[in-house]
Amino acid sequence: MNAATTTATHQIYEIWPRAVTSRVVPARPMPDEDPTPASASASASASTSRGGVASIPPSRLLSSLHADFIQRASSDDDAIESALTDHLRVSGAYWGLTAMALLGRLDEMDRDGVLAWLARCYDAKKGGYGGNEGHDAHLLYTLSAVQIYALFDRMDLVDADAVAAFAGSLQRDDGSFAGDEWGEIDTRFSYCALCLCKLCGRMDAIDVDAAAAFVDRCKNWDGGYGAEPGGESHAGQIFVCVAALEIAGGDAPGTIDREALGWWLCERQVKAGGLNGRPEKLPDVCYGWWVLSALSILNKLEWIDADALARFILDAQDGEKGGIADRPSDEPDVFHTFFGVAGLSLLGFEGLRRIDPTYALPADVVQRMGLRET
Repeated sequence: MNAATTTATHQIYEIWPRAVTSRVVPARPMPDEDPTPASASASASASTSRGGVASIPPSRLLSSLHADFIQRASSDDDAIESALTDHLRVSGAYWGLTAMALLGRLDEMDRDGVLAWLARCYDAKKGGYGGNEGHDAHLLYTLSAVQIYALFDRMDLVDADAVAAFAGSLQRDDGSFAGDEWGEIDTRFSYCALCLCKLCGRMDAIDVDAAAAFVDRCKNWDGGYGAEPGGESHAGQIFVCVAALEIAGGDAPGTIDREALGWWLCERQVKAGGLNGRPEKLPDVCYGWWVLSALSILNKLEWIDADALARFILDAQDGEKGGIADRPSDEPDVFHTFFGVAGLSLLGFEGLRRIDPTYALPADVVQRMGLRET
């Protein structure tokens, strides 16, 4: 899926087999079993490296290995991961392709082959894209497909009117969005609808004010956001809600408690340097995106220890076959490889293209589409 897949898709990789054979052990052991917030540690709060990763040499990022890992994953249809993720292949393609773009290696992918396959995932009757050929159209995969077309600068291949109409058909009277015809409601789908309509230049296809008002009703006392009104605050849901409200614009309903939310987000950093998705949970590389993207939109990236987070992500790299895992010593996958690289990009890691925190695309792509000023 795209960057909106949060907790539901996050469960997919948890059933993938963990490494049971020997592999490269990180040079510096990480105490990733301790979920205590870094703010509770005097050494963390006294860090002088907040807001930058200049002290970490670019060579620590194993870019070539990661590119090779993604290319292998895209072509290995016999792997167990391929079977387990068949239903979300379009989003898997988005993860891998965007990671390659950030690494500066997108031209190594089979552009024409990807676009031809993507066309076969389109449901012309519904106006949306399924997770793979023959699968039902869903907002999650429709956004991933549109993001891929944007990456390749082929938005001319998107039937913008039909895609936007598909999103509009899924909006409910309370402003929320279902993901597909079966009716599940989630703020992830609000973000997907707003983002894909913005990318397609068809914001008039949905009720933007009602969408923003629904997201605002999902705000909690702690400043965070849940999947629906009353739902638990979670870093993944916070990203989609904050990004959705930014896309909706300043005139739309909904106010973000920037101070309370910024504090909740920075409290997700634990002593190991990584970030978790909610209190008392272990750190996970993917939250290097979910948390940082929201902090970036709030202009509060300096509220976390960037150097410690970058080291946590880099220690989760597989030094033999490439790829990034959820945490050091675990098995890598494309999902965490993308979000690890995206997190480093948000931190300004040298050698990576910058990623836009709202649209989850390279910043230059967003600028080329006229969605940001240069």
